Amino acid sequence: MQTLPRPTDSTPNQPAVDTKIHRRQTRPVQVGDVTIGGGHPVVVQSMINEDTMDIDGSVAGIRRLHEIGCEIVRVTVPSVGHAKAVGEIKQKLAQTYQPVPLVADVHHNGMKIALEVAKHVDKVRINPGLYVFEKPKSDRNEYTQAEFDEIGEKIRETLEPLVVSLREQGKAMRIGVNHGSLAERMLFTYGDTPEGMVESALEFIRICESLDFQNLVISLKASRVPVMLAAYRLMAQRMDELGMDYPLHLGVTEAGDGEYGRIKSTAGIGTLLAEGIGDTIRVSLTEAPEKEIPVCYSILQALGLRKTMVEYVACPSCGRTLFNLEDVLHEVREATNHLTGLDIAVMGCIVNGPGEMADADYGYVGKQPGYISLYRGREEVKKVPEDQGVEELINLIKADGRWIDP
Repeated sequence: MQTLPRPTDSTPNQPAVDTKIHRRQTRPVQVGDVTIGGGHPVVVQSMINEDTMDIDGSVAGIRRLHEIGCEIVRVTVPSVGHAKAVGEIKQKLAQTYQPVPLVADVHHNGMKIALEVAKHVDKVRINPGLYVFEKPKSDRNEYTQAEFDEIGEKIRETLEPLVVSLREQGKAMRIGVNHGSLAERMLFTYGDTPEGMVESALEFIRICESLDFQNLVISLKASRVPVMLAAYRLMAQRMDELGMDYPLHLGVTEAGDGEYGRIKSTAGIGTLLAEGIGDTIRVSLTEAPEKEIPVCYSILQALGLRKTMVEYVACPSCGRTLFNLEDVLHEVREATNHLTGLDIAVMGCIVNGPGEMADADYGYVGKQPGYISLYRGREEVKKVPEDQGVEELINLIKADGRWIDP
């Protein structure tokens, strides 16, 4: 029997496996002091749940999010009064904290609201399905071209003043399509489908382009992950065909709460990011907005798109494990979780040790009962009693000059 050589990094003529995510090339869109797209890191967003008329509450909510790493914050603006309140919120943030990139969420018949709030925020989000209301007709059996054109012209008339305002101010717009609120024409023509979502977005993009405005971010959210995935993939494909390079805002809308809400969001957002699709993300949980931010950063960290925490490599434990792996991992994490940028492995036995943790900066391995072997990369540095393991790991990191105090 022929024996084949085991592939290694140095095997001649062995093609290297590309593990890097190659992101779709998009234009940069400025939102305050944050850039979406253009090769910049994927941006994390969330939305406060305070009533925008509550100035102090809104300022506090925005600040809480921003302080834990939310880079852009959205506020809801259902009336002109709310739009004016955003001006006070922005002013108070500047006076008591610092400027924070703000997005206004504008829905039903929003021209007056959008024009007012555009003075105060860095980006306006509109929903194409609701921006110009189309009253459904239960007995409709066709949409004539004349009807299409008539509604299309009304959309243009309503959208144009906002586009001109944002263009002149150098601000941005998100064309935010929702699967659950497609316009009547799109539902009638395409059904409740990703195709209808994409065509809805393209209609608004073309109006903006005709007005020489391209500071656009596009989203196509759905509460069902397969629909969301299909819509974003189709949008990316259609934009490539049309020579468009607008950044995409990813999200599974109304994902729910708890573990399933997090898994559902990760399944949608993470899948697309792994394919190189997506420039900014929001995890939509039925929980306090602050709970969304760690999920966002965990998704980005797991895919290697942002490095915002320590990466812990740990085996799942088995009968070979020589110490209480769960407790020790907790101790190691408590001692080192502020050392952003490091990879630390905690492995229960020598079988899963050096090989499985080869990419880690430091390793903590159960090599024999009662003792811990500490590694720097692939090199075993020293063996210490188990009760001194965490302390000696810290000493090793300090000796390498990579320790900072919490």
